[in-house]
Formats: sequence, C-alpha cells, structure tokens
Amino acid sequence: METYPQILLENRKPDHINTLAEYEQNGGYEGLKATLQQHSESDIIQMIDESNLLGRGGAAFPTGFKLKTVATDAPLPRYIVCNADEMEPGTFKDRVLIHTNPHMMIEGIIIAGYSIKAEKGIIFIRPEYESGAKILERELKLAEKAGYLGKNILGSNYALEIVVHRSGGRYICGEVTAQLNALMGKRPNPMQPPPYPTEKGLWDLPTVLSNVETFAYMPHIIRHGPDWFKDLATTDTGAGTKIFCISGKVNQPGAYELPMGIRLSEIINEYAGGMLNGAEFKACLPGGASTGFLPKEHYNIEMDFESLKKVGNRLGTGAIMVFDQHTCLVDATLNLTEFFARESCGWCTPCREGLPYIRDLLARIENGDGEQDFIPILEDMGKQLWSAYCAYAPGAVAPLQSLLRHFREEVEAHIHQKACPFK
Repeated sequence: METYPQILLENRKPDHINTLAEYEQNGGYEGLKATLQQHSESDIIQMIDESNLLGRGGAAFPTGFKLKTVATDAPLPRYIVCNADEMEPGTFKDRVLIHTNPHMMIEGIIIAGYSIKAEKGIIFIRPEYESGAKILERELKLAEKAGYLGKNILGSNYALEIVVHRSGGRYICGEVTAQLNALMGKRPNPMQPPPYPTEKGLWDLPTVLSNVETFAYMPHIIRHGPDWFKDLATTDTGAGTKIFCISGKVNQPGAYELPMGIRLSEIINEYAGGMLNGAEFKACLPGGASTGFLPKEHYNIEMDFESLKKVGNRLGTGAIMVFDQHTCLVDATLNLTEFFARESCGWCTPCREGLPYIRDLLARIENGDGEQDFIPILEDMGKQLWSAYCAYAPGAVAPLQSLLRHFREEVEAHIHQKACPFK
C-alpha cells in the first residue's frame, strides 16, 4: 500500500487533540506569520487562486475567485464564516479535523480573514458536534492569548475576533445563503443571488463563507506555495489532497487523507481494507447523500471533481458510501429521499411538494404496490426538481436519477414481482 503525504491529518493520533504547542512545533501559525509580515492582502488571494483550491464543502467553488469578489472598497466590517455544519449524510471529515488539529482551521480562517480585511469571524457548527464546539471555544481563547487573534495580531495592524455559533440543526443550514439567514436569526431559507454574499452577506455586509477543510489547507498553501499544493494531486485536473470518508460494506470504514485523483478502487481495496467477506462492490455514492450512485463500471474512476463530472456525477464532500450485491438500492434511495423530504426548508413548490411525492412513489414500489407507470412519473419528477429555487432539490434527486439510469431493472423487478427482491 503506497504511503501518501499527510497534510491535514499528519499528526493524527487516536483520542488525542493536538495542543497549541504541538501545532506550533510542527510549523503551526508560520503561515500566518508569513502572511502578516511578508504579504499583502492581494498576495494571499493570488496564492490561493493559483493553488486551484476548490471548496471542500461539496460545491467545489474556486476559493481564490470567491476571495477576489470582495471589492477592495467594500464597506466595513466584513465577515469570514467557517461552515462546520456538516449535515451531509456519510460525511464526518470536518469533525475529524476539529478533533485532530483545531488550530489548523483557525489559522486558515485568520489568513482568509486578513485577505479580505474581515473584522468578525464566525464558526457555524451543528448541535450534534457539541464536543467540537467546546474544543473550538477553548482553543480560540488560547490562540487569542498567544497573540494569534484579537487586536494587533502578532504586532500587526490586523484585528480579528472569532466566535462559535451553534446551529439550530437542519440540513438546509449548510447551504451558504440559508446559513447566513440562520446566523441573522431568520428562517433559514436560501437567498437567490445577486447580490452575492461577498457583496451583501451578513447584515448586508461583505461575507466570505467556506468549509472547515477548505480553511485548513490555507496555512499550508501560504507556507509551501501554490505549485506544491497542485503537485499533491495525481491528476492534472485535481489539486491538493482530500479527506475521503468511507462507510458501508468495507472492512475499515473511516476518514483517509489521499491525493485528489486517486482511483476509487485503490481507496476501497487498500485503505478501506477491501469489501466485507462475501460482499461484492455493486455501487457507491461518491460524495455523500446528494450525489448519484456510481455503478461498478466506474470502479476504477479517478476521484476528483472533473473525472466525476465527466460521468455525470459529483465528488461532493468525498463521502464514499459503499453498497454490495445484497443491498436494495430502491430501499436505499427511499431512505435518502425520506431524509431530504424532511430536511427541506419548504420555501419552493418543487422541493416542498416534489420530494414527498417521490418518497411516496418509492415507498409503494419498495412495498410491492408499485406500477409500471410510476417509472416515467419519477423520471419527470426528477427533471422538475431541477427548477427549484436553490441547489438543494437537484442534489436530493441525484440518487433517484442515477437509480433510474443505472439500476432501472432493479426498480422494474420490484414492480413485476410485487415485492422487494432483496427481502
């Protein structure tokens, strides 16, 4: 098994949270020192942009471009927000990072905050991560005491305050604009840009929001350079490493930091310990619940954003959920649709009405009451949900659309046999 460089999980130890002193001993906050002492705000943005760092929260938006869209003459104060909500089923990388090395993401937030002249920082974290919230609150105080936060950071003219905000606990709060509404005490409905949050975000002020993993890479990019980061990937279209969360029918589920572009087969066979005894790979969700089923024909696919896009799928959060030949994918899709129907904010008709309708049709198919004309109805509903107000609904129907594309015979078997063939 090949050993790849560990960037974010280099000092990961069982049941151990890296202390501030340990982080400093391994180069921690050197990126921030270089930022404040050697670089202008535009320098930092340029380095992040040249690194091709794409957002690791699922949307894969270019991080450098996002920072660039904050106008130099934009009003103050400006906000930097870290999304630690992580409500995507199958995804737990941010929790691992917080419990491994919280100062890495804190340093990244400060560097990004400096690049846009942010004065206020917020970490938005889900209620189930209460242990993580307490860790962050404790370590933020230690960082401030050490001079990395607060006024005149490391003797510079830059000042930043970071607070931890506990979410109310809904999946929709992970959507950028819905999260901003939640932070302002409003109902967490998505907002349709323009204006974009980097122009008018929290309280109509410029706001940059990125994921825990995204921020954690920034200190390393500043220390080692954009080219170093790009060279970590195994494909020309990828950049950096990725924390892949693997669950399902494998021997060693867990979080693994591997190069962007590594093949799916290598992840499962080498790092996840292979399939369980007697299990054969049937399909997987490559990037969490809001991605499509990836069939066996793509078992050797390169795991980066562009490679998945070419086969009509998405890398998403990199949460790989593995299914074997004994798994009913109709039932799995029903389970996912139940979740999405429940977690919808209910703002627009396609999502509010469409997801419960899809759920009910799938339930009837799974329980032996399905009819052949349900399939074209489901296909049509999958298309209609792409007309929803935000990206929630298209993600929610990704499992359904891939089920009908790659495993249609399994759906038809349920209908013809008037029962689930797997039960």
